[in-house]
Amino acid sequence: MTSTTGKALGLRTALLYLVPVAVVVFVLDQLSKVWAEKSLEVGEAAKPFIGSLIQFRLIYNPGAALSMASGMTWILTAISLAVVVFIVAMANRFVSKGWVLTLGLLLGGALGNLYDRLFRDPGFPQGHVVDFIDYGPFVGNVADIAIVAAAILIGILTLRGVPAFEESERA
Repeated sequence: MTSTTGKALGLRTALLYLVPVAVVVFVLDQLSKVWAEKSLEVGEAAKPFIGSLIQFRLIYNPGAALSMASGMTWILTAISLAVVVFIVAMANRFVSKGWVLTLGLLLGGALGNLYDRLFRDPGFPQGHVVDFIDYGPFVGNVADIAIVAAAILIGILTLRGVPAFEESERA
């Protein structure tokens, strides 16, 4: 999946892979959150999905994973925004379709949670993220699944030595 010349795929090609992946993740995330808010209530008992392994339980998370940094929602908003800007700004330098697809997952997940932080209560930029997939030690959402999948793929691509970006020319 790497460009054979080590040259950038080009902005058009990168966006052809990046945008659809990000849009699918974002739409699935937001639609699933709409479903969760209509089907579940905060404080009610978890509803089994795959036995007690995975259940559905609605919470509004002001923090990051495991509700860490719940008093720093605006910092998490800034970090999400920085991730989005970085991926979009670097799109013209990608040399690997594998990295583009991986960063599409990360972009879609970041946008899903960023949307919540910007447009949900208690308000801009401190909105709480809708989480509803209960794994036992933590509760997450579709955006979180995409972000974790991207992190795993980033590790695999890095271990395999697959370059992400076109290296700048050295004199």
